[in-house]
Amino acid sequence: MKKNSILLFLLFLIVGANAQKSLFNGKNLDGWKIFGTEKWYVKNKNLICESGPDKGYGYLATEQKFKDFELSLMFKPEANGNSGVFFHSDIEGTKVAGWQAEVAPPGHFSGGIYESYKRGWLIKPDPAIDNVKMNKWNTMKIKVQNDEVTTWVNGVQMIFLKDKAIGEIDGKIALQIHDGGGIKVAWKKIKIKEL
Repeated sequence: MKKNSILLFLLFLIVGANAQKSLFNGKNLDGWKIFGTEKWYVKNKNLICESGPDKGYGYLATEQKFKDFELSLMFKPEANGNSGVFFHSDIEGTKVAGWQAEVAPPGHFSGGIYESYKRGWLIKPDPAIDNVKMNKWNTMKIKVQNDEVTTWVNGVQMIFLKDKAIGEIDGKIALQIHDGGGIKVAWKKIKIKEL
């Protein structure tokens, strides 16, 4: 009996260590930090990002850093304009270092990987598989393990990338609102599983 209890406890520890956890509680921005003057708020249990009067870049970043993970979330583009999910990122003011999985209206490479202030686009998905829907909930999954990144949008694999630089560092997860104004995106069910 004692042996079974120990095995169950060890199994619980292993499963718990690899369990998916929520990064957004549906109530407030606990665990996150705002960078820039754009609007980030919670409405009807959804996280909303919206252009502010400065029409500049804005980020909402986790306080915690992550290295290898699977991140899943839902996003709803409610107005034209570019957004994204950064990983292995570091932010000072509104200047970000890291890699972005694009979140954009149809036809603008959602799921592609962009490196800000360095190499730019590393990989864009085939336009033929673009399946983002405006004003509707879309799903995104991002898997980062060592130097490999895979993204899915609405269950369709968008890209697979091997990049040595990605595997060398960790960093924060950050949601982005692009500059230019007129952008509004809703987010929910932001969950992560560390690998």
